[in-house]
Amino acid sequence: MSKLSGKVAVITGGSSGIGLATAQRFVKEGAYVFIFGRRQSELDRAAELIGSNMTAVQGDVTHAADLDRLYKTVKDTKGRVDVLVANSGVVDVKSIDDVTEEHFDKTFAINAKGLLFTVKKALPLMSRGGSIVLTASIASVKGMPGYGTYSATKAAVRSFARTWTIELKERGIRVNTLSPGPIDTPIIESQADSKYGADALRASFSAVIPLGRMGQADEVAAAALFLASDESSFVAGIDLPVDGGMAQV
Repeated sequence: MSKLSGKVAVITGGSSGIGLATAQRFVKEGAYVFIFGRRQSELDRAAELIGSNMTAVQGDVTHAADLDRLYKTVKDTKGRVDVLVANSGVVDVKSIDDVTEEHFDKTFAINAKGLLFTVKKALPLMSRGGSIVLTASIASVKGMPGYGTYSATKAAVRSFARTWTIELKERGIRVNTLSPGPIDTPIIESQADSKYGADALRASFSAVIPLGRMGQADEVAAAALFLASDESSFVAGIDLPVDGGMAQV
């Protein structure tokens, strides 16, 4: 039997990388999936790749009206949310000497504030048995030069999971975080100014990962599936690293 048969899932940041891989896996496992992302062109491409049993909604997690439109679409179409994967995020590498207010505000607006309201606005559509998966990062527990602001937002995400696990226990809604290590997605390209730079970044990450390579989006999607499904029915408030051992040894 499919692990998400009949479930309704919402995935923010679902048009590429980890979000897209998760959407594809969820549909394969029987879910109907709503993906949410900023770029219509990427959403259109993702829709083609996913195929059936999905709806794409364009919007930005930092805009309350866009989130309201997302959940209105979900309510009007399916009436409920069984699984929420709050996955939207941004990485903007800057050392402490280069941090600006604009950089700080943008990173926290997407990674922390946007995630918080993504969850808050989903709750009226969720009931007992629901699962919320928050995409954090092993950067929340490691000191990584240039990732200070990003790491702080992901530490906030980890903290949200602990608090919400307690706050939502009476509703029977589980909350967990998923913490990828370096994953080979388009976000790697965004952190470099050339293909050579991106390849060098991949090599530097691979050198410090015990398994000797970067992860793939499908591997994170498999972990997201576990946290979303009833196979993790007694799992709440945890942080599940998918990092090849990078933050574990």
